[in-house]
Amino acid sequence: MKKQKTLLNESDFKRIITRISHEIIEKHRGTKNLALVGIQTRGDFLAKRIADQIKQIENVTLPVGSMDINMYRDDWTKISRQPTVRPSNIPFSVDDMDIILVDDVLFTGRTIRAAMGALMDFGRPSRIELAILIDRGHRELPIQADYKGLSINTEHEDMINVLVAEHDQQDLVYMEQD
Repeated sequence: MKKQKTLLNESDFKRIITRISHEIIEKHRGTKNLALVGIQTRGDFLAKRIADQIKQIENVTLPVGSMDINMYRDDWTKISRQPTVRPSNIPFSVDDMDIILVDDVLFTGRTIRAAMGALMDFGRPSRIELAILIDRGHRELPIQADYKGLSINTEHEDMINVLVAEHDQQDLVYMEQD
C-alpha cells in the first residue's frame, strides 16, 4: 500500500504564488515585455494565478497563454497510444517577449523541452524562463527552474500529485511512496 505525504496545502500555495510573483517582478525590474504561458493542465491555472498576483502588486495585466505540449513530447507513445490533444491558446505575439513557462512539477525536464519546442512554433521569444511549483529532481535533460516553489528529494518511482482548486476543487500537493 502506498503512503501519502502532504507537501503543500492551500495556504502554502498562496505564499508560493506570492513569492514567485515578487521574484519575477524583482528579476525583471517590473513587467515590461513579460508574458506567462502555462503548460496544460495545472500549469495553466498556476500561470493565471501568478498573473493575478502580479496585477495586485504592480497594477499591470500581463499577457497569459496556455499551451498543450502532448504532440511535442518525445515519450508520448509511452504515455498513451492516442494522447489527448487540447488547443493551445497564446493570444499575443511571443516574438521578442520574455516568456515565463509555468508548470506544476519539474521532473526529468522532458515536458519543458517539449514546451520550448512548441513555443517556438508561435515565434521567437527574446528569453524563456521557467516557473514551477515543485522541483522533484531526477533530471534527464539540463533544464532548471528560474522560479520554484518547493524542492523535494524523491525516489524515481514516487508520484507527486498536484491538485488545484480550479480543476480539482482544492489546492493540495501530496507525494505517494511505496
